[in-house]
Amino acid sequence: MRALVVRAVGAPPLVEEVTLPAPGPGEVRVGVRAAGVCHSDLSMVDGTLAAPYPLALGHEAAGVVTEVGADVTRVAPGAHVVLNWAPPCRDCWHCGHGEPWLCVRGGTPAAARGRTATGEQLHVTLGLGALADEVVVPEAAVIPVPAELPFEAAALLGCAVLTGVGAVRRTARVAPGESVAVVGVGGVGLSVVGAARAAGADPVLAVDVSPAKAPLALAAGATEFLLADDTLSRAVRERTGGRGVDHAFECVGRGATIRTAWRAARRGGQVTVVGMGARDDVVPLTALEIFHSARTLRSSVYGSSDPDRDLPELARAVLDGTLDLAPLITDRTTLDGAPEAFARMARGEGARTVVVP
Repeated sequence: MRALVVRAVGAPPLVEEVTLPAPGPGEVRVGVRAAGVCHSDLSMVDGTLAAPYPLALGHEAAGVVTEVGADVTRVAPGAHVVLNWAPPCRDCWHCGHGEPWLCVRGGTPAAARGRTATGEQLHVTLGLGALADEVVVPEAAVIPVPAELPFEAAALLGCAVLTGVGAVRRTARVAPGESVAVVGVGGVGLSVVGAARAAGADPVLAVDVSPAKAPLALAAGATEFLLADDTLSRAVRERTGGRGVDHAFECVGRGATIRTAWRAARRGGQVTVVGMGARDDVVPLTALEIFHSARTLRSSVYGSSDPDRDLPELARAVLDGTLDLAPLITDRTTLDGAPEAFARMARGEGARTVVVP
């Protein structure tokens, strides 16, 4: 089978022949039918996140179960599933206290699984390596969805949508009439925009460095698009009675954009960091401004969601037409075109590219 593999920090990802083991006890093989190209995968390529190499990329995907190992009870061959890159163990302290998104065993950056064509140990991103023809994963990492759900939509539910919608609904709990700014409108940011609008937020201000993102943000539900420049803080306050927004969401994962979101929020407002950044990227905040602003700064890990509970709910929303994912998908390609999709993402172009067979 083939997979998109990166071999060193900064090296271009290339499609290679690889071999995966047969499903063992409690494991399933899934034929991948659609996979999103996510910024977290780019972080594995550019070294923002440390990873072992060679590494098969991809963690946002959907497909069909083709084989199951012994003792598998969750699915059978033929089931349509979404892949879950952070399956909770259900046994640790966090899982037992209603925080499965913080599970101590979930979200492993990479796992050893399979071999390259030259016999090297292959690692797979977030335990999946889903930019590939197939994956072999624990049964806890698959979530059954209705067969009528399009694979492209199902794939996005597994990361961008669950993360963005969860950040609005479960982490920040945006209420009708509250004001929102979203800094960074890639795939996750657009999901935040749409969820904020659906929650009744007004205004919903989309912020990005690229003016080309304006049509995407407005189609997703933003009431206005603002460029991230030196006038941004003033522009946000002009649209919120001089205060700033009730909720600012940072969807990039950089210290500078976290600072941008911080400055966009009003006194007593909430700043929710959705993007995942580098270990050494520092956010400068003084002790006085933390005290004086009375703002809350926190992160939203996987949308503070329980995928087993929340993802089927989102799938139903797609099927009944109350959740429109069309604005998130700006490009489609095959696995051979995935390297160029990473290049587009690095340049800040478009939203989600979906890789299909």
